[in-house]
Amino acid sequence: MDSSRSRNARLLFAAALMLVSYLALSATAMGHHVLPQDRAVRAWVDPFRHGDLQLPMETVSLLGETAGLVPMIAIASLVLVLVDRRWAIRLPLLMAGTGALQYLTKWAADRPRPNLGSWGFPSGHVLSLTVFFGIIAYLVATSVEGRRRLRVLACCGCATTVALVAFSRIYLDMHWLSDVLGGFAVGAAYLLVAIWVIEVGTPWRVLISAASSDASA
Repeated sequence: MDSSRSRNARLLFAAALMLVSYLALSATAMGHHVLPQDRAVRAWVDPFRHGDLQLPMETVSLLGETAGLVPMIAIASLVLVLVDRRWAIRLPLLMAGTGALQYLTKWAADRPRPNLGSWGFPSGHVLSLTVFFGIIAYLVATSVEGRRRLRVLACCGCATTVALVAFSRIYLDMHWLSDVLGGFAVGAAYLLVAIWVIEVGTPWRVLISAASSDASA
């Protein structure tokens, strides 16, 4: 019980930290300000644009678009039907929530992209993939026991994929650095709160059931 409480407390603390980070970045975005770090990273990437990396970056970026996300969600859900049917339902529901969260946060900030397109903050690609691969990493880390190397490889693979997509968005001039950081922060906050709700859900139901039994007695 103490271990479970400690883990849940860490989840909430991490979620709060991510939310504060997002709000700090959002305050800048809402004023349509661009950080010096944003311009510095864009200037560093500029010389490499339109070269041999163009096609690979466009391909990697597809993972965060509907054409890439929907098949990944469908495949993961089918696999989860065989492993954990509860998560086979939770995964698409949580990913649907990222769509609503993405719309709300982009509407609230309304900051242009570096290529002057609309609604650049936060990066929807990074937000969605942070949640998707975060769920995959969480499920692998909590279900594969006694195989530490596999857990580490899976988590590193998920993190690397999100990082590559984030870089591709900057490379393609679709986002500032603060856009992708904002997408990661709000996506991570959403993910951590969702995991917390799922993990404490059963204890809450047990307590409510126990309280009801005591009252009826």
